[in-house]
Amino acid sequence: MKPLIVINVKTYPTGTGPKLLKLAKQMETVKNETGSKIILSVPATDIYPISKAVNLPIYAQHTDLATYGANTGAILPESIKFAGAKGTILNHAEKKIDHKTLKKTITTLRLKNLKIIVCADTLDEVKPIARLRPDFIAIEPPELIGGNHSVTKARPEIITETVKIVKKIDPKIKVLVGAGIKTAYDVRKSMELGADGVLIASGITNAKDPKKVLIDMLS
Repeated sequence: MKPLIVINVKTYPTGTGPKLLKLAKQMETVKNETGSKIILSVPATDIYPISKAVNLPIYAQHTDLATYGANTGAILPESIKFAGAKGTILNHAEKKIDHKTLKKTITTLRLKNLKIIVCADTLDEVKPIARLRPDFIAIEPPELIGGNHSVTKARPEIITETVKIVKKIDPKIKVLVGAGIKTAYDVRKSMELGADGVLIASGITNAKDPKKVLIDMLS
């Protein structure tokens, strides 16, 4: 089974504006050449142009619990959908939200037929998040995010336990592994430990040759 690759470009220089378009085109090429499943998560302001430019599922990096009205600066579920997003990431370590808000946001997003990736920092977060039944849960120990030590080497047991907890609650929820994912070993080990895919950021976005790195990962 081929892994699902979710690439979160964050707000790195190569993840915004014209450079993001170049990166997205490269990821589309990899998808076409390998037949892999690739999701690209981009800043809200880039959803529309990127979704029109490439044949990849585009996700928002965050969506607020807000409705039409006096909500200056809010990222509406309706707005990301109109812009072309197929889903969103929620509760990333860099954009945490409380559980009550998370629950309401997931309910709202489901009504809009948007897919949902929810990030979990710890095993203690995994079970309550799984009970909300998002489409994906990404386990990402925050101390390893953006670093040189991947979770597959530093804390493989957290992957195994996450898979066990999630699949017991709802086997339909897919488990993603994030934090320091940069190599083919990381992808392969994540799958061996029961995950369905990986969540990657700087490993692709900051690479000198993102296309080559992703192809190597998928090898």
